[in-house]
Amino acid sequence: MSPMSRTKTATTARIEPDAVETKAGPGLARRQVFAVAGCYFVASFAALGLPPYLTEILPELGDGAARWAGLLYIVPTIFGAIGAPLWGRLADRFGRKKLLLRAQLGLAAAFLLAGWADSLPTFTAALVIQGVLGGTFAASNGYLGAALEGHALSRALTLMQGSARAALVFAPIVVGSLTPWLSPHRQYALLAVLPLTAAVMLAALPEPPRTRPAAPQATTAEAEADGTPVAPAAAGPSGRAPAASLRALYAIEFAFVFSTVISFPYLISLIKERIPGTGPMVSGVLFALPHMCYLIAAIPVHSLFRNRPRAGIALGFGCIALGLAGHGIAGSLTAFVAVRLVLGAGLTLGLVCMSVLAADCAKGRAPGGLFGSIEFFSKAGAVAAGVAAAAGNDWFGPTAPVLTGTAIALVTVLATAVPRLPRTLRPRRSL
Repeated sequence: MSPMSRTKTATTARIEPDAVETKAGPGLARRQVFAVAGCYFVASFAALGLPPYLTEILPELGDGAARWAGLLYIVPTIFGAIGAPLWGRLADRFGRKKLLLRAQLGLAAAFLLAGWADSLPTFTAALVIQGVLGGTFAASNGYLGAALEGHALSRALTLMQGSARAALVFAPIVVGSLTPWLSPHRQYALLAVLPLTAAVMLAALPEPPRTRPAAPQATTAEAEADGTPVAPAAAGPSGRAPAASLRALYAIEFAFVFSTVISFPYLISLIKERIPGTGPMVSGVLFALPHMCYLIAAIPVHSLFRNRPRAGIALGFGCIALGLAGHGIAGSLTAFVAVRLVLGAGLTLGLVCMSVLAADCAKGRAPGGLFGSIEFFSKAGAVAAGVAAAAGNDWFGPTAPVLTGTAIALVTVLATAVPRLPRTLRPRRSL
């Protein structure tokens, strides 16, 4: 073997996840997949519904002007990104169900501490604990990835994203409805009962089937969640997807989260600037529209693009770029509804097709480490988007974040849609 070949082999070995495994035994029943998604939905209520109310919580803790709201908003995300890969590898080693229960109980403990905190340092510590000990989304995906493969897994991941979108739509509404009777600060303690309830429900689910080492060029039978057989997808000689596809998934995950999340923090300010007199209810509906699109269209989109996810991702980023660019010129309620729906189409296409790619990459890989790494890049994209949105808004106003997201989405469209163009144009050598 040449030195160049040895170097290439060593580099590939460092990139790919630690363990290679295949499923040995039946996967989860449809009702069990829905149970995992439902547990994530109820557990994420406080995590997704209360941060928008930090400007009301912090004055109770001594920060009258809520100056720390922006930083504290991303504290759980930062520490969640740091902890996700470690928890994923521990799940592969000690059991996915155990680590999923650990995530739910860690979330409950963090919410209890946040709800009873009487000072800003204690509340900040609770958010750090939420990030370090939480990670229920990655833990749930790792659990599903240990029991399902192929299209069954991509459908389950699509369902999990639906749980996240539903919580993002409904949780702020519920928190706002409870506010007249209980402050958002104390609601942390009340909502801690939800991850505790989820942990009790998850305790009744089975541990995913044991795994065995994958044989070279071995294929594994796949089945949909309802038992419908599906032909296995092609894999490399080692039984796993190429390392390049995994690196591409990480890059797409980062770019997708960055280009969509960057529009979130200052959307309300942009709407108020363009449409003076817009009430909070209308602004809230406009904020939720893209997530509602996902809830309505995710399953049909999965059926259409499950065999061509790269095309769906390219189309999705194109819609994201078009929708975000439209935010820069929208000046009426009708225009905002239109551009939010276009953004929703891009959000749906991107999330669904990334679930398909993640399921493909999960073939022959330890799912805990894989989904922990995906979560790391997702949260890193969210943190980068938050920083870029704050800087752009301070320097150029609320239009700057959406234009930055447009630029990132356009670059990703080019990188995704024409990855083979240089190879196509390269002249063939004559024999």
